[in-house]
Amino acid sequence: MRKAVFAGSFDPPTLGHIDVIKRAAALFDELLVVAAENSQKKSLFSLDERIEMLERLTEPFKNTRVFGWDSLMTDFMKAQNALILVRGLRAQADFAYETEIATIYKAIDPRVETVFLPSDPKFLAVRSSTVKELAAFHVDVSLMVPPLVIEALSKKSASLN
Repeated sequence: MRKAVFAGSFDPPTLGHIDVIKRAAALFDELLVVAAENSQKKSLFSLDERIEMLERLTEPFKNTRVFGWDSLMTDFMKAQNALILVRGLRAQADFAYETEIATIYKAIDPRVETVFLPSDPKFLAVRSSTVKELAAFHVDVSLMVPPLVIEALSKKSASLN
């Protein structure tokens, strides 16, 4: 069985994330989508909120399961008996960063292989951080995130005001 992991902060999930999930789900028998808690970042959405959004957004992909994780991804992969890590690439800068991360994962666990999926060109400029910034100024982000996320951003914005 080919089991892969697609991990990220998903704060919030974007259409680019969903595109990678859809494509990876078609390539592997099982795709584990992991909302990672990053202590270096201040998240707009709690880990539980991100997991809930991802669970709803991945419903169409029957071979996906969603998890939250707050430790090394290689530990998660070992616990799940998964050896493939999927990473999306938007631009050359992503490639440099992701190659470094893949090298580190390989050093930690030589069995881990990283598969890079280039972004669909229409999602090249879509970043969660950009979505949050634009949404804070009430800019329409419907070309960047699913309606579910727009609703969550709207609720979050209302509760912050």
